Amino acid sequence: MIICFDIGGSAIKGALATSPSALTSLGRRPTPPDDFDAFVSDIAAMAGDGDTPIAIAITGVIDPDTGIIKCANIPCVDGTPLAAELTRRLNRPVLVANDADCFALAEALEGAGRGQTIVFGVILGSGVGGGLVIVGRIVTGPGGFAGEWGHGPVAATMAGTPPVTIPHFTCGCGLKGCVNTIGGARGMEALHRHLHGIEMPSTAIMSAWLAGDKAAERTIDCQIDLLASPLALAINIVGAGKVPVGGGLAREPRFIARLDEAVRARILRRLDTPLVVPGELTLNPGLVGAALLGFSEWMK
Repeated sequence: MIICFDIGGSAIKGALATSPSALTSLGRRPTPPDDFDAFVSDIAAMAGDGDTPIAIAITGVIDPDTGIIKCANIPCVDGTPLAAELTRRLNRPVLVANDADCFALAEALEGAGRGQTIVFGVILGSGVGGGLVIVGRIVTGPGGFAGEWGHGPVAATMAGTPPVTIPHFTCGCGLKGCVNTIGGARGMEALHRHLHGIEMPSTAIMSAWLAGDKAAERTIDCQIDLLASPLALAINIVGAGKVPVGGGLAREPRFIARLDEAVRARILRRLDTPLVVPGELTLNPGLVGAALLGFSEWMK
């Protein structure tokens, strides 16, 4: 038995897992952004008494050598050796992994990537993330930086049909021109603002696109163009047999289908069937991935 958590910038979700596919909810609480003691207390309260081990999927990246987390969305944990600190404070084993890695693992073993040797999981949420799973294991182990295709100054400066100039926006990681700046929901909004001078939430832009709005179509056209080439490069490098997509933008299958078509036109391998697909585990893939990691670590 394992207690697992999926922790983002807005909420802490918990579950008791008797197996990776048998999860009982422990509820959810708002994530304390600036108070580490409150952060630890909330996890302790949700986990309850005892020494049941805890596996956590969390936003941010964990250095595989030091265990220190880089987490802009939850400032109180940023720069801490989170797993070691929680292990000490909660007096039980704690495993911490990147949420995109956990998503990729869950989809590789329980979702859209079942049966594939190499699965590259992609997150298109507020920003862009990813995780790489080979033969059922996250590359570099829990955490690390493999699969983080959203970072690095590789975004094109021309996009769309006909092409239009796109500036290199500054990323939260400190670099300019990261895929993360144009690929997720905030990227969609930045592109729409640049192209049309209009502030709109991504949900409204998506709805307008689906309704045939020309301005929204221009935004989506540019975003797909900007996303497809770096994603195709990542797929060529890792040789993924399936690319499940999670996050808010993955909730619209027509957006993912359009991205898939653009990616398959850019990769070396010729495929007649979808490669980039919506993730199948629409409910709590982070919890499933954390449970899978925990069971592989402690229930051997």
